[in-house]
Amino acid sequence: MANIKSAIKRVQIAERNRLRNKAYKSAVKTLVKHCFTAFDAYAADPNETARQAVNERLSAAYSKIDKAVKRGVLHANTGARKKARLAKAFHLKVDPQA
Repeated sequence: MANIKSAIKRVQIAERNRLRNKAYKSAVKTLVKHCFTAFDAYAADPNETARQAVNERLSAAYSKIDKAVKRGVLHANTGARKKARLAKAFHLKVDPQA
């Protein structure tokens, strides 16, 4: 453990930031998984409520990814890659003709 006051403070700040980053990354992963399950549910039974659920989940995932990038939790390219993979899955499962 650090002995200098500023070093102790930096350790505390680093731990706080680590936990915040972990929470953001976990939330992004969870929302992405929810998107994929919504895509599968819509592909199995396409109806209006399933389509609405897909749109809501996709919007929530995009929003959380953008916020994580804005706060520096994810690199910009990582966020773009995650969003592109979601969009690709969306077009393959939900909207194949477009």
